[in-house]
Amino acid sequence: MPQHPSALRLPHGLDRDTWERAARRLLTKMLAEFAYERIIRPREEGDGGYSLPVDSRLTLRFHARRGAYGHWTIAPESVTPPLDPIDFVARAHGGLLGLSPDTTGHLIRELTATLAADARLDATALTAAELAELGYAELEGHQTGHPWLVANKGRLGFSASDAADWSPEARTPRRLPWIAVHRSLAVYRGSGPLADPSRLYADELGAATRGRFDAVLRGRGLDPGDHLLLPVHPWQWEETVAPLFAAEIARGAIVPLETDDDVRLPQQSVRTFLNVGRPERHTVKLPLSILNTLVWRGLPTERTLAAPAVTGWVHSLRDEDPFLRDECRVILLGEVASVTVPHPVYDGLPRVPYQYRELLGCIWREPLTPRLDPGERARTLAALLHTDPAGRSFTAELVERSGLDPAVWLRHLFEALLPPLLHFLYRYGTVFSPHGENAIVVFDDGDVPVRLAVKDFVDDVNVSALRLPEHATMPADVRKVLLTEEPAFLPQFIHSGLFVGVFRFLVPLCEEQLGVPQHRFWTLVREEVRRYHRRFPELKERFETFDLLTPRVERLCLNRNRLHADGYRDRAERPHAAVHGTVPNPLHGP
Repeated sequence: MPQHPSALRLPHGLDRDTWERAARRLLTKMLAEFAYERIIRPREEGDGGYSLPVDSRLTLRFHARRGAYGHWTIAPESVTPPLDPIDFVARAHGGLLGLSPDTTGHLIRELTATLAADARLDATALTAAELAELGYAELEGHQTGHPWLVANKGRLGFSASDAADWSPEARTPRRLPWIAVHRSLAVYRGSGPLADPSRLYADELGAATRGRFDAVLRGRGLDPGDHLLLPVHPWQWEETVAPLFAAEIARGAIVPLETDDDVRLPQQSVRTFLNVGRPERHTVKLPLSILNTLVWRGLPTERTLAAPAVTGWVHSLRDEDPFLRDECRVILLGEVASVTVPHPVYDGLPRVPYQYRELLGCIWREPLTPRLDPGERARTLAALLHTDPAGRSFTAELVERSGLDPAVWLRHLFEALLPPLLHFLYRYGTVFSPHGENAIVVFDDGDVPVRLAVKDFVDDVNVSALRLPEHATMPADVRKVLLTEEPAFLPQFIHSGLFVGVFRFLVPLCEEQLGVPQHRFWTLVREEVRRYHRRFPELKERFETFDLLTPRVERLCLNRNRLHADGYRDRAERPHAAVHGTVPNPLHGP
């Protein structure tokens, strides 16, 4: 009898109305962010109106408000005539946008994947009130992605089924399979009590699961003591590990095991999983060879090896500093253990594309839940930018629940975020990249911000190239792996990560829904910086060395990287944000 093909899987949320709503938002975002980065230059026509010639037959018109750092807030309903964002790129790529043909092709694919993810989010969206009841892990699956990058959910390499199974918006708890890797291939690093991998495995797996894994190895005549264990993303196993480590699998140096007994949810980064079955266990960060938000999402060998040492140094700064430890009570979610599996060939080729030096490994990060006090709850900073289908912002919901005046609530937010970040900058010449995903706001039981948690040290910690006395305790392996920047550039990470990357999007929401005008918002931010300066007058010289209040700051551009600087070409090193001119600093002057 003839065999009927199995039913095709229709991506969720792909109906006309949902797609058109998502497309309208994406086009509006594209116009705003491209205008911010000076990729396009709309012409002002008075009364907040602007025009943009796209090609010889089409001119877009819209209304916009301008904000600090050169931000554009465009009303989606004002954009005429209606235009699909893919059609916009197709019309504008060679002229207005100045894209190469290959960049155009890949960009359209990324934009289409992003739109499909946005449509899925729209089809399953909750109200702001419902979101406020969710836990930290569950809330992640409702976020809409990077507010600045236009193609923020491209995930090149994922199929539609992969996205349906493994994307954050799928909100599907999954068990991860583990593998055993012979110690001749794999390297373990752990800090503190996790210096011995057996302690990590006892905590993370339990005796029964560890017994099953050991039985698999013994059944193949292998000694479990000769192997290191780590979870692996099933997609990475199928697409990358099995084909590129085939020789090692053939000779038994890499052995697939079963899944463990824990269920995990992917965070916004896609490759990082929170343990929702046993939240006291570590978060795991796995390499995933997909191209998403500018870079391949692997785990660089050198940084994976150094992760626990970097954590140890950063923790020591906090633990020995009463201001950070006792007053700020900042939570630093350390990357406390890692297994690194360098590729036998690729890792010996220094100029090979960097994606091939990030193929296999795991980082275990401290979990957030056990570090919260009773009654506290945590949400990523990015969540404050979320708006529900009715247009209500998550921030407005939290402010209403707190019962505080909006300006008072914002002051609490800035008091929670800024002092620890400023102290690391001025006292230790060290900055995190406090963007919306890595900075986590901790709230009390009244939804008032009270303190800060930070994650992703190895990828996002930078130190001053000017050596400070406080750097004397930095171990050599930490110094080797941490990125360094000139002192004048170090404050740029706070500007770009927090002020440009989060606050410039938060300001319009506060104006529209909280009645806090932008000049009042930035005055509150500046007052918090000045309050820190008064608190530590002995650091006056550092305030000048790491000057956060300069008249202008460099305009870092993320979309320009994809469109003009790097495109989609393979590189030997990870790309960095492009710089295009400067913008006025809203913190400068009264």
